[in-house]
Amino acid sequence: MRTFVPFTSDEEIVLIGSGLVDRTLPKTVWTHAAHFAAVLWLLKNRTEVEVSREMPGFIRAYNEATGGANTDTSGYHETITQASIRAARDFLSGAPPQPLFMTCNALMCSRLGEPDWLLDYWTRPRLFSVEARRAWLEPDIRSLPF
Repeated sequence: MRTFVPFTSDEEIVLIGSGLVDRTLPKTVWTHAAHFAAVLWLLKNRTEVEVSREMPGFIRAYNEATGGANTDTSGYHETITQASIRAARDFLSGAPPQPLFMTCNALMCSRLGEPDWLLDYWTRPRLFSVEARRAWLEPDIRSLPF
């Protein structure tokens, strides 16, 4: 069951995105929805950032700053991150002109809002392998539509 609480303002999205980048976001706020909110904020408002290239560093640094570790079993996951960036970019490109928090809410109400959405494309063993955590692995069920 989903526990997503809808965003109510763009300020919330800014705090998540900037909090990730400057490593001040409380760890309890770093949820599935927050991951997508940060990506959407970067894509929409930080156009100088090449999100696919720089997001890994943002997440790794954030994990370490909040007491986490980036190992073969925890922390940063390359395949999940890159797939989520692709999904967010595609979702944003098809979104109507509206406040960013509304786009985030719409994304979270879609299949992407379900934490297991990636299992439509990858088998669990492949997605959660050390190899997929370290580097991009193509889906083994079906290709991503974006």
